[in-house]
Amino acid sequence: MDVRRIVFVIFPRFQVLDLTGPHEVFAQADRLGQVDRLVQADRLAQADRLAQVDRLAQVERLAQADRLAQVERLVPGYRLETVAPRPGPVAASGGLTVTPDLAIDECVGPIDTLVVVGGAGRVEACTDRRLIDWLRAAAGRARRVAAVCGGAFLLAEAGLLDGRRAVTHWRSCAELARRYPAVTVEPDPIFVRDGAVWTSAGVTAGIDLALALVEQDRGADVSRAIARQLVMFVQRPGGQAQFSTQLAAQRPTRGGLRQLLAWVVEHLADDLTVPVLAARVGMSERHFARVFSAQTGQTPAAYVEAARVEAARRLLESTDTPLGSVARRCGFGTVETMHRRFRRTVGVTPGQYRQHFG
Repeated sequence: MDVRRIVFVIFPRFQVLDLTGPHEVFAQADRLGQVDRLVQADRLAQADRLAQVDRLAQVERLAQADRLAQVERLVPGYRLETVAPRPGPVAASGGLTVTPDLAIDECVGPIDTLVVVGGAGRVEACTDRRLIDWLRAAAGRARRVAAVCGGAFLLAEAGLLDGRRAVTHWRSCAELARRYPAVTVEPDPIFVRDGAVWTSAGVTAGIDLALALVEQDRGADVSRAIARQLVMFVQRPGGQAQFSTQLAAQRPTRGGLRQLLAWVVEHLADDLTVPVLAARVGMSERHFARVFSAQTGQTPAAYVEAARVEAARRLLESTDTPLGSVARRCGFGTVETMHRRFRRTVGVTPGQYRQHFG
């Protein structure tokens, strides 16, 4: 049977969810694989019993044995290990203590997937040359390498992201790009795959990354089953944005503008031009446009368009609402207008987006 070794790398003051979320995804996948193998083994045992009394059943027995062999090839098991720079318990940033299975010096041999977590301690971890050198060497004996959240900084420090696309927590994307100019940082996606190297955005995005890795190994049905078992609202594809339009906008200090942002999202089908928005907060159009941009970091038109596109994406992902209805509900008016906005901001048409993410 194919048993794949998944090695998680932790360090002092790591983020515990960066470890436990992806770890549980692989653990669930392993349990599902055990069930699949047991079912096929039981069918083989039944075929064995029939084959003893029925010559025709011998043919079925051979077929069952072949199916079991196929399942064992196609349904890999996972062996999960946690390693740290040194032996002994490691305290996470929230105070929880985890005892690793091995110290890095003890972790030898082939690795299927090397997963580096993030956390507040990643700054100090990047200065641990022994750890960074080990990561570089371990990546050379791994089929694929992944980083959750700030773990991308350790991969970058080891030179493993040079010439590659990557993502990290949205608060740290600019820092990652500044410190490691050889890395092409993409600030928006939930996760990014560049060849055999995968990186994810902050914390819970590590679960989405792990689900994608399991899907690569076991298929979409298994990945979706695990997502349901973990009671995830939706299994997010890597191309989705890290955060919503409201989170992406700077939080205004003026209470009236904060209320306006929320009102816009609830009235996307209305007239949301500058004159209407300015009148709603009691400002002149010119003063409103200037204050809005200063307070949110976006023009009013850019914010409205982003909010409409985001709402349309949610409907396309989670409903079968006709495109014309989506366009009207989200304030585009026509499918053609929505098509142009999607082409410019998302890079695909609404129909293509639904086909890929719906």
